[in-house]
Amino acid sequence: MSGESVLIIDDNLMNLKLERLLLEIEQCQVKTARSAKEALDVLRDFLPQVILMDLQLPGTDGLELTRQLKAAPRYKNIPVILVTSYSQKGEEELARAAGCSEYIRKPIDTQSLPRIIRKYLGRE
Repeated sequence: MSGESVLIIDDNLMNLKLERLLLEIEQCQVKTARSAKEALDVLRDFLPQVILMDLQLPGTDGLELTRQLKAAPRYKNIPVILVTSYSQKGEEELARAAGCSEYIRKPIDTQSLPRIIRKYLGRE
């Protein structure tokens, strides 16, 4: 992964830093947001190839933000990878129905996250 762009949306600063570090090691261009509103602001000037989305966000949650993005022509083809620590029965199906391409449970596996991102960037 050399220079591919990823947007990480997560309100937990520790998770955000870990995810960013893992992707920067892989030489991705990374932008971050800590809320749906901030993510929409970032997306005005930055078109990522992949979005890493936390489920629980302040205000609008990750599933609703994914639905909004998938309804917009500019963003509809960007893979959204949902990351959550709230793993309940049926949640993965809800994520896929909202338009998420992948569903990852926290805590983040530092070996598999870069591999999953590479897959969506067409590197594997």
